[in-house]
Amino acid sequence: MSDKGEMDLTGAKQNTGVWLVKVPKYLSQQWAKATGRGEVGKLKIAKNQGKTEVSFTLNEELTDIQEIGDKPASVKAPRDHPFTMQSVGGQTLAVFTESSSGKKLALEGTVVQRAECRPAVNEHYMKLKRLQIEESSKPVRLSQQLDKVVTTNYKPVANHAHNVEYEKKKKEDGKRARADKQQVLEMLFSAFEKHQYYNIKDLVDITKQPVIYLKEILREIGIYNVKGTHKKHMGA
Repeated sequence: MSDKGEMDLTGAKQNTGVWLVKVPKYLSQQWAKATGRGEVGKLKIAKNQGKTEVSFTLNEELTDIQEIGDKPASVKAPRDHPFTMQSVGGQTLAVFTESSSGKKLALEGTVVQRAECRPAVNEHYMKLKRLQIEESSKPVRLSQQLDKVVTTNYKPVANHAHNVEYEKKKKEDGKRARADKQQVLEMLFSAFEKHQYYNIKDLVDITKQPVIYLKEILREIGIYNVKGTHKKHMGA
Protein backbone atom coordinates (compact mmCIF):
# COMPACT_ATOMS: atom_id res chain seq x y z
CA MET A 1 0.00 0.00 0.00
CA SER A 2 1.16 3.56 -0.70
CA ASP A 3 1.60 6.10 2.09
CA LYS A 4 0.92 8.93 -0.36
CA GLY A 5 -2.82 8.89 0.24
CA GLU A 6 -5.17 8.69 -2.72
CA MET A 7 -3.88 7.12 -5.94
CA ASP A 8 -5.00 8.17 -9.43
CA LEU A 9 -5.82 4.99 -11.41
CA THR A 10 -6.90 6.67 -14.65
CA GLY A 11 -3.98 4.99 -16.43
CA ALA A 12 -5.32 1.58 -15.43
CA LYS A 13 -8.74 2.39 -16.90
CA GLN A 14 -7.18 3.55 -20.17
CA ASN A 15 -4.93 0.44 -20.26
CA THR A 16 -2.01 2.57 -21.41
CA GLY A 17 1.02 0.56 -22.58
CA VAL A 18 4.51 2.02 -21.97
CA TRP A 19 8.07 1.03 -22.89
CA LEU A 20 10.79 0.50 -20.28
CA VAL A 21 14.10 1.47 -21.90
CA LYS A 22 17.59 1.33 -20.38
CA VAL A 23 19.82 4.15 -21.64
CA PRO A 24 23.53 4.95 -21.14
CA LYS A 25 24.27 7.34 -18.27
CA TYR A 26 25.85 9.96 -20.54
CA LEU A 27 22.69 10.05 -22.67
CA SER A 28 20.41 10.84 -19.74
CA GLN A 29 22.89 13.54 -18.62
CA GLN A 30 22.78 15.14 -22.07
CA TRP A 31 18.96 15.03 -22.10
CA ALA A 32 18.95 16.95 -18.81
CA LYS A 33 20.76 19.80 -20.58
CA ALA A 34 17.86 20.39 -22.98
CA THR A 35 16.33 23.78 -22.20
CA GLY A 36 12.62 23.99 -21.43
CA ARG A 37 10.72 21.50 -23.57
CA GLY A 38 13.39 21.43 -26.26
CA GLU A 39 13.77 18.44 -28.54
CA VAL A 40 16.34 15.88 -27.33
CA GLY A 41 16.31 13.72 -30.45
CA LYS A 42 14.24 11.58 -32.79
CA LEU A 43 12.92 8.03 -32.30
CA LYS A 44 12.54 5.90 -35.42
CA ILE A 45 10.41 2.72 -35.49
CA ALA A 46 10.47 0.71 -38.70
CA LYS A 47 9.72 -2.77 -40.01
CA ASN A 48 12.44 -4.80 -41.74
CA GLN A 49 11.38 -8.19 -43.10
CA GLY A 50 8.64 -8.37 -40.48
CA LYS A 51 11.02 -7.46 -37.62
CA THR A 52 10.63 -4.23 -35.66
CA GLU A 53 13.76 -2.05 -35.68
CA VAL A 54 13.97 0.91 -33.32
CA SER A 55 16.68 3.56 -33.09
CA PHE A 56 17.19 6.92 -31.37
CA THR A 57 19.17 9.82 -32.85
CA LEU A 58 20.46 12.40 -30.38
CA ASN A 59 19.95 16.07 -31.24
CA GLU A 60 23.18 17.55 -32.63
CA GLU A 61 23.03 20.40 -30.10
CA LEU A 62 23.31 17.92 -27.21
CA THR A 63 26.36 15.97 -28.40
CA ASP A 64 29.02 18.12 -26.67
CA ILE A 65 30.21 16.50 -23.42
CA GLN A 66 32.11 18.98 -21.27
CA GLU A 67 33.05 16.74 -18.35
CA ILE A 68 33.43 13.08 -17.39
CA GLY A 69 33.02 12.40 -13.69
CA ASP A 70 34.26 15.59 -12.07
CA LYS A 71 36.98 16.21 -14.67
CA PRO A 72 36.75 18.63 -17.64
CA ALA A 73 36.56 16.92 -21.02
CA SER A 74 35.93 17.73 -24.64
CA VAL A 75 34.36 14.87 -26.54
CA LYS A 76 31.34 14.27 -28.76
CA ALA A 77 28.59 11.88 -27.68
CA PRO A 78 27.48 9.31 -30.29
CA ARG A 79 24.30 10.37 -32.06
CA ASP A 80 22.96 7.02 -33.29
CA HIS A 81 21.58 4.53 -30.73
CA PRO A 82 19.92 1.34 -32.02
CA PHE A 83 17.60 -0.47 -29.60
CA THR A 84 17.99 -4.09 -28.50
CA MET A 85 14.44 -5.31 -27.97
CA GLN A 86 13.64 -7.54 -24.98
CA SER A 87 10.50 -9.31 -23.80
CA VAL A 88 8.75 -8.41 -20.56
CA GLY A 89 9.26 -12.02 -19.54
CA GLY A 90 5.89 -12.68 -17.92
CA GLN A 91 6.42 -9.91 -15.38
CA THR A 92 3.81 -7.30 -14.52
CA LEU A 93 5.56 -3.92 -14.40
CA ALA A 94 3.91 -0.53 -13.97
CA VAL A 95 5.00 3.11 -14.21
CA PHE A 96 3.94 5.62 -11.54
CA THR A 97 4.42 9.37 -11.27
CA GLU A 98 4.47 11.50 -8.14
CA SER A 99 2.81 14.87 -7.79
CA SER A 100 4.94 17.97 -7.23
CA SER A 101 3.79 18.07 -3.62
CA GLY A 102 4.81 14.43 -3.17
CA LYS A 103 1.42 13.56 -1.67
CA LYS A 104 -0.19 11.75 -4.57
CA LEU A 105 0.75 8.92 -6.95
CA ALA A 106 -0.69 8.30 -10.39
CA LEU A 107 -0.55 5.12 -12.45
CA GLU A 108 0.65 6.06 -15.95
CA GLY A 109 0.49 2.60 -17.51
CA THR A 110 1.84 -0.94 -17.61
CA VAL A 111 5.07 -1.99 -19.32
CA VAL A 112 4.41 -3.80 -22.61
CA GLN A 113 7.94 -3.69 -24.05
CA ARG A 114 11.47 -3.61 -22.63
CA ALA A 115 14.52 -2.46 -24.58
CA GLU A 116 18.12 -1.34 -24.22
CA CYS A 117 19.36 1.77 -26.03
CA ARG A 118 22.99 1.23 -27.05
CA PRO A 119 25.35 3.59 -28.89
CA ALA A 120 26.47 2.66 -32.37
CA VAL A 121 30.23 1.94 -32.32
CA ASN A 122 32.11 4.77 -34.02
CA GLU A 123 35.09 7.05 -33.31
CA HIS A 124 33.07 9.28 -30.95
CA TYR A 125 31.91 6.30 -28.91
CA MET A 126 35.41 4.79 -28.72
CA LYS A 127 36.92 8.10 -27.55
CA LEU A 128 34.18 8.57 -24.95
CA LYS A 129 34.59 4.99 -23.69
CA ARG A 130 38.36 5.43 -23.48
CA LEU A 131 38.01 8.58 -21.34
CA GLN A 132 35.43 6.91 -19.08
CA ILE A 133 37.72 3.90 -18.51
CA GLU A 134 40.74 6.12 -17.82
CA GLU A 135 38.75 8.15 -15.30
CA SER A 136 37.41 5.09 -13.47
CA SER A 137 40.86 3.45 -13.42
CA LYS A 138 42.57 6.31 -11.59
CA PRO A 139 43.61 5.19 -8.07
CA VAL A 140 41.95 6.84 -5.11
CA ARG A 141 44.68 8.35 -2.92
CA LEU A 142 44.08 8.53 0.80
CA SER A 143 46.22 10.15 3.51
CA GLN A 144 46.17 9.19 7.15
CA GLN A 145 47.77 10.96 10.10
CA LEU A 146 49.61 8.66 12.52
CA ASP A 147 49.44 9.32 16.24
CA LYS A 148 52.63 7.45 17.04
CA VAL A 149 55.79 6.25 15.35
CA VAL A 150 55.50 2.91 13.59
CA THR A 151 58.03 0.56 15.19
CA THR A 152 56.91 -2.73 13.64
CA ASN A 153 59.88 -4.68 12.37
CA TYR A 154 59.50 -6.67 9.18
CA LYS A 155 61.59 -9.75 8.56
CA PRO A 156 62.77 -10.33 4.98
CA VAL A 157 60.99 -13.11 3.08
CA ALA A 158 62.77 -15.21 0.50
CA ASN A 159 59.81 -15.14 -1.87
CA HIS A 160 56.52 -13.41 -1.18
CA ALA A 161 53.27 -15.34 -1.64
CA HIS A 162 52.05 -13.08 -4.44
CA ASN A 163 55.29 -13.67 -6.36
CA VAL A 164 54.83 -17.43 -6.04
CA GLU A 165 51.25 -17.09 -7.31
CA TYR A 166 52.41 -14.88 -10.18
CA GLU A 167 55.02 -17.43 -11.27
CA LYS A 168 52.40 -20.19 -11.12
CA LYS A 169 49.94 -18.25 -13.28
CA LYS A 170 52.75 -17.31 -15.64
CA LYS A 171 53.45 -20.99 -16.31
CA GLU A 172 49.76 -21.83 -16.64
CA ASP A 173 49.24 -19.05 -19.21
CA GLY A 174 52.11 -20.14 -21.41
CA LYS A 175 54.61 -17.74 -19.83
CA ARG A 176 52.48 -14.73 -20.64
CA ALA A 177 53.09 -11.92 -18.14
CA ARG A 178 50.35 -9.43 -17.37
CA ALA A 179 50.95 -6.04 -18.95
CA ASP A 180 49.79 -2.79 -17.39
CA LYS A 181 46.00 -2.48 -17.64
CA GLN A 182 46.21 0.82 -19.52
CA GLN A 183 48.54 -0.73 -22.13
CA VAL A 184 46.08 -3.58 -22.65
CA LEU A 185 43.20 -1.09 -23.02
CA GLU A 186 45.16 0.79 -25.68
CA MET A 187 45.67 -2.44 -27.64
CA LEU A 188 41.98 -3.36 -27.32
CA PHE A 189 40.73 0.08 -28.36
CA SER A 190 43.07 -0.02 -31.35
CA ALA A 191 41.68 -3.44 -32.32
CA PHE A 192 38.02 -2.44 -31.94
CA GLU A 193 38.60 0.65 -34.08
CA LYS A 194 39.35 -1.77 -36.95
CA HIS A 195 36.61 -4.35 -36.28
CA GLN A 196 33.53 -4.36 -34.03
CA TYR A 197 33.60 -8.08 -33.13
CA TYR A 198 36.36 -10.53 -32.09
CA ASN A 199 36.44 -13.95 -30.50
CA ILE A 200 38.49 -14.35 -27.31
CA LYS A 201 41.26 -16.34 -29.01
CA ASP A 202 41.92 -13.53 -31.50
CA LEU A 203 42.12 -10.95 -28.69
CA VAL A 204 44.55 -13.16 -26.75
CA ASP A 205 46.76 -13.37 -29.86
CA ILE A 206 46.60 -9.59 -30.36
CA THR A 207 47.34 -8.57 -26.76
CA LYS A 208 49.55 -11.53 -25.72
CA GLN A 209 47.79 -11.49 -22.34
CA PRO A 210 46.56 -14.32 -20.09
CA VAL A 211 42.99 -15.16 -21.04
CA ILE A 212 41.62 -14.77 -17.48
CA TYR A 213 43.22 -11.31 -17.10
CA LEU A 214 42.00 -10.29 -20.55
CA LYS A 215 38.40 -11.32 -19.80
CA GLU A 216 38.44 -9.19 -16.62
CA ILE A 217 39.35 -6.10 -18.66
CA LEU A 218 36.93 -6.92 -21.48
CA ARG A 219 33.99 -6.96 -19.07
CA GLU A 220 34.52 -3.20 -18.60
CA ILE A 221 34.45 -2.25 -22.27
CA GLY A 222 32.74 -5.03 -24.23
CA ILE A 223 29.58 -7.09 -24.59
CA TYR A 224 29.75 -10.89 -24.96
CA ASN A 225 27.23 -12.10 -27.52
CA VAL A 226 25.54 -15.37 -26.61
CA LYS A 227 23.29 -15.54 -29.67
CA GLY A 228 22.85 -14.13 -33.14
CA THR A 229 25.32 -13.69 -36.00
CA HIS A 230 28.27 -12.94 -33.70
CA LYS A 231 27.60 -15.70 -31.14
CA LYS A 232 30.53 -16.24 -28.71
CA HIS A 233 32.23 -13.04 -29.93
CA MET A 234 33.08 -9.87 -28.00
CA GLY A 235 31.70 -6.58 -29.27
CA ALA A 236 32.78 -3.09 -28.19
